[in-house]
Amino acid sequence: MTSYFLYGLCAFLLAFSFFKDKDKTKTALKKALTSFENIMPQFFTVVIVIGIVLSVIDTDTISKIIGDNSGFVGVFLSSVVGSITLMPTFVAFSMSSALLQSGAGYPQVAALVSTLTMVGVMTFTLEAKYIGRRAALARNILAFLFSFVVALFVGMVFK
Repeated sequence: MTSYFLYGLCAFLLAFSFFKDKDKTKTALKKALTSFENIMPQFFTVVIVIGIVLSVIDTDTISKIIGDNSGFVGVFLSSVVGSITLMPTFVAFSMSSALLQSGAGYPQVAALVSTLTMVGVMTFTLEAKYIGRRAALARNILAFLFSFVVALFVGMVFK
């Protein structure tokens, strides 16, 4: 029901925008289509990789590695993987849903997503170039530690 409401609201606002200024609305739609075309190759690649991984690894294995019973070790493994993986945030949320459906625990997935979005091992050199090596290192370490706080909080909320 919520989806229908949001789609209806978007359609109404698009129509309103179109009647208010046709040229700006057409320009905005062209930019949106271009952005969509740029995002889709990344999205499809990650979806295919996730599909292959989930078809090879069964739900029992996922539950053992990053399930609710994996505890701190699962949270730590998720944090490490999230820190060294580079993917867009919108893909991380889709992947998280697939992991949760396959038996992953909420704290482990929360740690994975928080490190995916906040810690950048792969982008460290670029970040250090702009804000300095010490600041980049401090930011990444604090973000890594904060992922455990996020996992703890999510674990307390979803238990």
